[in-house]
Amino acid sequence: MTIWNHNPGVRKLTSKIGLSGAILLVVLILFPASLRAQDQAPVATAAPVAASMNSMSALNDKKKLGNGDRISYRVIEEQKDPIVLTISDSGELDMPLVGRVTAAGKTCKELAYELKPMLEKEYFYHATVIIGVETYSTHPQGKVYLMGQVQRQGAIEIPANEVMTVSKAILLVGGLADFADRRKVKLVRKKPDGTSETTIVDLVEILDRGHSDRDPAVQAEDMIIVPQRLVNF
Repeated sequence: MTIWNHNPGVRKLTSKIGLSGAILLVVLILFPASLRAQDQAPVATAAPVAASMNSMSALNDKKKLGNGDRISYRVIEEQKDPIVLTISDSGELDMPLVGRVTAAGKTCKELAYELKPMLEKEYFYHATVIIGVETYSTHPQGKVYLMGQVQRQGAIEIPANEVMTVSKAILLVGGLADFADRRKVKLVRKKPDGTSETTIVDLVEILDRGHSDRDPAVQAEDMIIVPQRLVNF
């Protein structure tokens, strides 16, 4: 096959290396240029979740935050871009103007309404606090401890990105023992001030009658104590 080209240099090179070699040479010349163009192209990044929300009433009030979760935060009245923060292993966030606050175990809405009066006390006449979750941690949220009339006593981990309730925790250890008092299960939670709060959970209402709204979610370091029935029959 004869290749005609009016450029003497190209015609001479083509005659030496042939058609396939000429095509390969052109590709090698143009390929680095295309790579440079790709490197210079801007990379699109997703805007923080908090940037797209404008009302505290729309904040998530279902999913509890946990250690390692990344959140975006802004105060609308401050007129600044959102910042991204990570909840520490101790469950805390270092918040601008406010300082360290406990975030683990709270929803975005709960945390926002907790920060609101703190900010309004000294910095804002009115503060619209927006918090959104960027990523949830893949690490377990902590442990809950089961004692008393259950099939297997001890600690179990609360999986990441899961809402574990009292009944689910009991089922994970094999269920209740034969003489368990299903109406007086105790959920014991240590409060930040060092005191304990006890909630009585009626598993008959939850498991037998389907009242799932009465099945409280557990948090890291909670204790579930299942007492024995006074009369066994």
